[in-house]
Amino acid sequence: MSLPPSGANPMRFGWVGSHMEGLPAFEALLAAGADIAAALTLTAEAAAKRSGAADYEPLCRRGGVPLHRVSDVNSADAIALLRSLDLDVLFVIGWSQILRADALATARLGVVGAHASLLPRNRGSAPINWALIRGERETGNSLLWLADGVDTGAVIDRSAIAITPYDTCATLYERVAVTNRDMLLRLWRRLLNGERPGTPQPADAPDAPLPRRRPADGLLDWHGASHRVYDFVRALTRPYPGAFGHLQGERWTVWQAALPPLDAIPIAEPGTCLGPVVSPADDACGQLVACGQGAVTLLEVESENGRVLRGRALGEADWRGLTWDREGAS
Repeated sequence: MSLPPSGANPMRFGWVGSHMEGLPAFEALLAAGADIAAALTLTAEAAAKRSGAADYEPLCRRGGVPLHRVSDVNSADAIALLRSLDLDVLFVIGWSQILRADALATARLGVVGAHASLLPRNRGSAPINWALIRGERETGNSLLWLADGVDTGAVIDRSAIAITPYDTCATLYERVAVTNRDMLLRLWRRLLNGERPGTPQPADAPDAPLPRRRPADGLLDWHGASHRVYDFVRALTRPYPGAFGHLQGERWTVWQAALPPLDAIPIAEPGTCLGPVVSPADDACGQLVACGQGAVTLLEVESENGRVLRGRALGEADWRGLTWDREGAS
């Protein structure tokens, strides 16, 4: 990556992040020579409760960036720390807490964040997960100046991301991470050249902010069409807690599934295990389960006690005729 013009004024930046989607951007800025005064990330206890948490310590150690761990970026201690850094711009990438006014006021030019959608669409929580659950074919990533309100600030840059039938939340967040890197490098150069780009969003948002998702929201509904069940599984797979259901009173998480060409008609009572799917390729084996329309092939599942079945081992399970139950009754 080339450096900005030699006559550019030096600027001090700070970083707040805890999710893996921010790591490539953080690393690229350090490699390009950005003056990052310090980074804030979550405490180990808080990070353990978040999906996709990233460890910033190795990069900070390598780049000589002081790393501070906080449980709440809006706490008095965190605000005092941010103020002491004397920042021009604060980057907040991969952070679930909404910054309040005091935190937003700690950098002279403002606070820059990223939201994994093409704003103003899909403001709010878990935009990648919701895009998959809804069967959308395109998502994206937006760089914006953070302001009061949920993802309402002026948009600096946007990158569209196509959603293929093979994508999961993990593969899409990998591409979000790449766009974070590319957009932040472009912005960094523009900031050093004295620019402050940003286009205000329309005051009338097209829809309400997306609601927050919790692990309990991963309960599978087999009555939907097979493509809906498939989308639900791939939206919640690792690093998220996963879609789940109950079979003979035991809770199972479904980590991976596939769509056979059986989408047109109901086959059996939704949730009924129809039998094994057999293939010379081990990772294509599994169990076929009826949906409201068509069926899905389960390729990898995990019981509540940690027993993992995948491929041929899952296909050999004696599940034919058993029915997945939403309430966990035997």
